[in-house]
Amino acid sequence: MHDKLLQYIRSAHDFTCEETEAVKQYFEPVMFSKNTVIEEAGKVPYYLYYIISGYLRLFYNDQNGNEITTHVNCPPGFFTSYSDFINGTVSENNVECITDAELLRISKQNLDYLTAKSQAMKDFSISVFQQSIAYNENRSRELSVLNAEQRYLKLMQDYPEIIQNVPIQHIASFLGMKPESLSRIRRKIIN
Repeated sequence: MHDKLLQYIRSAHDFTCEETEAVKQYFEPVMFSKNTVIEEAGKVPYYLYYIISGYLRLFYNDQNGNEITTHVNCPPGFFTSYSDFINGTVSENNVECITDAELLRISKQNLDYLTAKSQAMKDFSISVFQQSIAYNENRSRELSVLNAEQRYLKLMQDYPEIIQNVPIQHIASFLGMKPESLSRIRRKIIN
């Protein structure tokens, strides 16, 4: 399982043999079943996850008890409630496996240890968090300027695997609409 993470890291950063072994030591392989909440709202997120296979979502419950999906991710990619993980603060979000998932996880304490010992790991960690910030800024912009159909078409274009593997209610919530609205948009596109 570590090979996929190391390949991902090496695509942009050079790691020594010692740093490679540290990644293998500190990133723990785990598997979770579909619909398993792996980080709960009301707690400080304990792990940063690297997705080997499967789909994860970040969601919270609104004041009416509805689940609002704010993020969906698939391999390759890192996933957690980032700001709460980084700052050690209680999260309002849950992290759930939408499908069965194979993951590698690292605790904040171990990530801090690795980044303190390795400049390459520090640089890599910074780039991961920068990508997360850029993604979230772009997503906020898209939610404010694109209409519902444009958001769905963009998701289809950029992440067709999400359309194929994630239940419609999660996709609709992620796109900021009701499942019925998404169904209408899908019918319109097919016709």
